[in-house]
Amino acid sequence: MKIFIYPTNSLILSDLVARFGHEPLAIMQEISKKIKTGGLDSPPLNITPEDPKFGLKYAAVEVPSGVRGRMSLFDPLLTQAGAAIIVRDPVISFGCMGCARTNELVNFLIRAKKIPMLELDYPVSEEDAREFVFRISEFLKSLKPAEEKE
Repeated sequence: MKIFIYPTNSLILSDLVARFGHEPLAIMQEISKKIKTGGLDSPPLNITPEDPKFGLKYAAVEVPSGVRGRMSLFDPLLTQAGAAIIVRDPVISFGCMGCARTNELVNFLIRAKKIPMLELDYPVSEEDAREFVFRISEFLKSLKPAEEKE
């Protein structure tokens, strides 16, 4: 199953999801597509004429362009998500998302999908960390792996 992770740049969540046979939906894969696509200039000029349209799907023209740009990257992740893991109040090194308004919008949109979701607080102790990993593993075990869903 394709699992939306939040923060979407968390290598820890991405690794855990993959270890349990699911596909993590992470922002890194979308950025990778942009910078590896031939014919585009090197970052930050690596957008296509279609990209702004994806951003406008979620945010009006009056919204800052950074929000629309980020939303154009999130569009494929939000569209494909079959389940989600959301970590509340993570420390910056766990996966800083950088833009508060985009974060609010992404969290709203993923909750609106009404898909299986696990929400956790960021662990602050060793015991919390064990419980954190245990709860994620139990959630992922309860979902069908990617190859069974299709």
